[in-house]
Amino acid sequence: MNRRQFLKTLPMLGLGAVGVAGANYWPEQGFIHQCLAGLPDSVTRHPLMQAVWDGIDPAQVWDCHTHLVGSGDSGSGAWFSPDMDSLWHPLLRLQKLFYMNAGCVHEAPGQTDASYIERLHNLLDGMRPGCKVMLLAFDWRHDENGRPDQAHSIFHIPDAYAAEMARRYPAYFEWAASIHPYRTDCVEALQQAVKDGARAIKWLPSAMGIDPASKHCDKFYEALAQTGLPIISHAGRELAVQGGSQDDGNPLKLRRAMDHGVRVIVAHCASDGGDVDLDKGANGPRVKSFELFARLMDESRYEKLAYADISALTQFNRAWALKTVMQRGEWHSRLLNGSDYPLPGVMPLFSASDMADMGLLDDAAVPFLKEVRAHNPLLFDFALKRLLRFENENFPVSVFETRRFFENKNAT
Repeated sequence: MNRRQFLKTLPMLGLGAVGVAGANYWPEQGFIHQCLAGLPDSVTRHPLMQAVWDGIDPAQVWDCHTHLVGSGDSGSGAWFSPDMDSLWHPLLRLQKLFYMNAGCVHEAPGQTDASYIERLHNLLDGMRPGCKVMLLAFDWRHDENGRPDQAHSIFHIPDAYAAEMARRYPAYFEWAASIHPYRTDCVEALQQAVKDGARAIKWLPSAMGIDPASKHCDKFYEALAQTGLPIISHAGRELAVQGGSQDDGNPLKLRRAMDHGVRVIVAHCASDGGDVDLDKGANGPRVKSFELFARLMDESRYEKLAYADISALTQFNRAWALKTVMQRGEWHSRLLNGSDYPLPGVMPLFSASDMADMGLLDDAAVPFLKEVRAHNPLLFDFALKRLLRFENENFPVSVFETRRFFENKNAT
């Protein structure tokens, strides 16, 4: 496959052939993850590994954006659309192949769910004791009447499955529920999630059919504000999970939740795509979604309500926003680290060399990070962000020690 053909495949992964690398981009570590286990001694003892963990309390490290993947072959209730295995839907099929490879999933009968969890155990064992990931559930798409719409859903991860994994493996996992706010039982589902120890609510508005600015959400917002749980909501363009209206990802639509007193974590800092500037009317100009996100972060009334995660910010189509986010020191106390795993294991999407070319990483760190990624993409994501620096600015320890945020349910 030549470079031009490769760039044409990027939309199949949920990416446009644009971004930091543009037409010069080529996957420096190939297309397929080798799913190596463990880390060589030369890596674990490397001086840069010491720098990665310097000042970090591993017990405070909760990766807040880790996808739970499964087919339901363990009885978990997890589901993905048959279209993802259909030759009639080649884009979805290719996406699934990349994601399953990134998560080192064994698709033999009865092995999909278990192998994904086993791989996460292996990756976390390669980090420092105490580190955890927050497993994200994913609700069905629903219509405006609150009815589940399986026909237009791409995948489904039940709250009960995520909760059970966190209960069964407390040394490795926390979890976030996913509850569609249009559901007639949304408050009851929220109460159950709180009872089961959920740390947050996860939304992907376009794929789930959620307009965050709709009055249909108000009942849920009122109940959620009482619990203190935050919403982790994708904002900006979404191509990795197809379907729905991209307009639902407009960051400004999340104001309605915050106006109810709900803390909102804007996933990826809304660093991809463009949206209508609703402050200039429904027919306002389209601007970068990141610009609208920055406006939310800068509004004093949302100082204790608007947050963001930095998951996927080192991905080639989002990395352009890194310099601004790193320079905005006043935002740093409201940034939370997440990996968007398994995406760090999708080999074409990240490049340590590109980070160095952008002036965000010392050239000497590139070989170290490439070796880490070959064995442990979760640690790669963490280490890369810890080593980033731009004009003497870096992400402080607080960005990575997220546990306190999720344990503290007081929004004010």
